[in-house]
Amino acid sequence: MDVSSSEDLSRLENSLGYTFRKKSRLKEALTHKSYAHERAKEHSSFNERVEFLGDAVLELIVSEYLFNSYPDFTEADLSRIKAYAVQESTLAETAKYLDIGEYLLLGKGEEMTGGRKKASLLADAFEAVLAAIYLDGGYKNARKFILDHITSKIDDLASTNFIFDFKTKLQEVAQAQFGVLPKYVIHKEEGPEHKKTFEVKVFIKDNFLGSGKGKTKKAAAQKAAEKGLNKLKEKDEAHV
Repeated sequence: MDVSSSEDLSRLENSLGYTFRKKSRLKEALTHKSYAHERAKEHSSFNERVEFLGDAVLELIVSEYLFNSYPDFTEADLSRIKAYAVQESTLAETAKYLDIGEYLLLGKGEEMTGGRKKASLLADAFEAVLAAIYLDGGYKNARKFILDHITSKIDDLASTNFIFDFKTKLQEVAQAQFGVLPKYVIHKEEGPEHKKTFEVKVFIKDNFLGSGKGKTKKAAAQKAAEKGLNKLKEKDEAHV
């Protein structure tokens, strides 16, 4: 969409869930430097500075949300989740869902090379839009924007424990306590080809620690590793 010929950004605002008092803030957030450089005589501003601010606002909102929502998680766990939430692929995916790419103002070169679909440009634009909302409507509206569009991804992963790498944790414990690596065995594969369920068992020195089920072998192994960690923890506590 060529927003350079139309100031009507209402459809994007509906998608974002926020209506700007100053439309110029949104337009700046959507302007890539390639577009501004081609129009240097117009002194066009572009989104790099607001993107910088958006990055900081995003970190604060996500950190605050994690701190309040997951009181039992360690600092390391919270850091891992935050890293997922603010990574380029997550932001680009969200920007794509919100159709932000369709409204970007790009130079001819970026346009020709598919800039509207580039993950880096989409992620940068998302952070710039967040900053624009923060500047236009304050922290409360910026926080609502993130809660509406980012935190559901965090909750989904946290609830399935996918965000935690139990396999790595179990490997570290097994090497430290027993000097060996855990062994994973696929115990069952059930269901039709397009909807399989896997059951994986984990062993240390032929000692069974636990099993897990999942829609993929990786997910099942993660759950098995979690069970194994819990069993080892129970044994340690029993000897205290």
